[in-house]
Amino acid sequence: MIRPNRHAEALIIKGEQNAKNETKSGAKKRFKFTGSGAIKRTKSHLQHILTKKTTKQKRHLRGTEIISSSDAKRVRAMMPTQ
Repeated sequence: MIRPNRHAEALIIKGEQNAKNETKSGAKKRFKFTGSGAIKRTKSHLQHILTKKTTKQKRHLRGTEIISSSDAKRVRAMMPTQ
């Protein structure tokens, strides 16, 4: 038996014709937009197993970076309201 999507039914009941574009909650937590529209992300590999990493490695992993243009297209698709 195929189970209907309860969220879609709620939209039909309210009179909505088209599906709504919603921001992916995972993308919302991981990416921020700058004032000029570029997308920032935090660097990885700084959450656990830090004892074997040198101080220099951990220092260079701090801060944020601007994502590449090819990745920016995918992130903008996940965040249509931004």
